[in-house]
Amino acid sequence: MTSYIIEADGGSRGNPGPAGYGAVVKDASDGQVLAEAAEAIGVTTNNVAEYRGLIAGLQAALRLAGEGAPVAVRMDSKLVIEQMAGRWKIKNEGLRPLAMEAGALVRRLRVTEWTWIPRERNKHADRLANEAMDAAAKGLTWRAGGTAEPGTPTGHGPATQGRPSAAEGTAADAQGRPTAAGATARTAASPPVTGAKARTAAVPPVAQQTDLLDAGDISEISAPTASIATAQQRTAKGTGWRPPTRVATSLLLLRHGETELSLERRFSGRGDAELTANGLAQAAAAAERLSREPYRPDVIISSPLKRARQTAEAVAQRTGLDIEVDEDLRELDFGAWEGHTFTEVQRHWPAELAAWLADPETAPPGGESFAFTARRVQAAGERLVERYEGKTILAVSHVTPIKMLLRLALMAPLESLYRMHLDLACLSLVEYYADGPAVVKSFNDTSHLRRD
Repeated sequence: MTSYIIEADGGSRGNPGPAGYGAVVKDASDGQVLAEAAEAIGVTTNNVAEYRGLIAGLQAALRLAGEGAPVAVRMDSKLVIEQMAGRWKIKNEGLRPLAMEAGALVRRLRVTEWTWIPRERNKHADRLANEAMDAAAKGLTWRAGGTAEPGTPTGHGPATQGRPSAAEGTAADAQGRPTAAGATARTAASPPVTGAKARTAAVPPVAQQTDLLDAGDISEISAPTASIATAQQRTAKGTGWRPPTRVATSLLLLRHGETELSLERRFSGRGDAELTANGLAQAAAAAERLSREPYRPDVIISSPLKRARQTAEAVAQRTGLDIEVDEDLRELDFGAWEGHTFTEVQRHWPAELAAWLADPETAPPGGESFAFTARRVQAAGERLVERYEGKTILAVSHVTPIKMLLRLALMAPLESLYRMHLDLACLSLVEYYADGPAVVKSFNDTSHLRRD
C-alpha cells in the first residue's frame, strides 16, 4: 500500500506580518512530488502560518490518497509537531481552532509519525511559502508550479476567502471540480500540463472510500455531463408512492468480497483477482443471509470474473442453485491501468487520466469508457428483468455495473456514479413493476458483515 510524506512550512515577515504557507505531498517510496499547495494569508504570526501549512498538506493528502491513507508529517516547527503529537499543551487559545481543524483531518488519515526536521531539510515547503508571499507582495497570486498570475486579490487567509473547512468539503474550480488547496485549477479548455506542473495541477482528488472503481476509492472527481435513460424510464408512469398492482421482479445486487487489489486500492477491472481469506468470509456471510427469507433468490447470475464467481459460489452452496454467467456484468476494463494505484496512474498517464475523468465517452488506454459500460450493463439488466419476470434474481457483480443498475433504476444521470459508495460484499435491492417505475428498496447494506 502506498504511503505518503507531508512536508509543510509557514512564515511571517514581521511576526506578525505578511504571511504565507507551503505544503508538499510526496510518495514515501521514492520521494516523488505528488501535490503542492501554497497561499499568502495576510498579516498573522509564524505559528498560525505553520498550522495553515499543515492543514493544507493534510487536505492535499486526503484528496490524493483517500481515507485511512498512511502519512508521515515532517515540519521544522517544533511547536506544531509537539502539539499535534500530544506531547505539548496548546496554551495559545488563538491556535486551538487551527489545531482542532488539523486534528479533524488527522482522524481521517493514518498519521504514522510526527517528526521535527531542521529548516535545511524542509526547503521545498519553505520555498513554496516564500513564493506565495513574494507573489502577494507584487499583487499576484501563487499557482501550482511556482508561477504567479495577476487578477486575484491576495492577503486573505483560507478562512476569510471562504475556502471550505474539513467539515464543509473541498474547494472547486469554475466547473465545480475539487482542486488541491492553493492550486489554480485547469479548465477543460486548457492545454495539457506536463512535468512538475502536471504532478500538481492535474492531480484529481481522491475521496473518502467512495469507490467509483473496484479498486476502492475514487469518487469526488470531475463528474461527466452525459446521462443515459431508457425509453421505458422516460415514459414510465407512477411515483413509487402508491402500492404495486402486481408482483415485483426483484433484482438483488451483491458486490464481490475482498481481493488483494481492492485491499491495496488498485484498479481492478478485467483482471482475474481471487478473493482473500477475508473476502471468502464476506462471501460466506452474504450467502448465509441470502439463504433465508425474504432474500432467498430464485436464480443466481454472476459476472464471469473469478472474484464474482467465488462470491456467487458461496451463495450457490447455501441455496442449492446453479450459477448462470452473464458477460455483460463484468467490471469496466481499465486497460493499461489495470493493477495500478490511482497515484501511479496519475503519475504515468496524467493527460489520459484527466481526459477520462472529464468525459464518460473517453476510455483508459486499451480499456472501456463509462458510457460504453453503461450501455452493456443496461442491456444486461433489461434482459434479466424480462427473462425472470416476477422472480428474485441475485446478480453478483462489481462496483461499476452495480452503480449503473442503481442509477438507471433511479432515473439518475451518469454523474450520479460519483455520489455513490458501495462496500465490499454489500447488498442492494431494486424492484421492477410493469405498471410503474423501478424502486430502489435498499442500498449498500452490509448488516450481514457485522459481528456482534
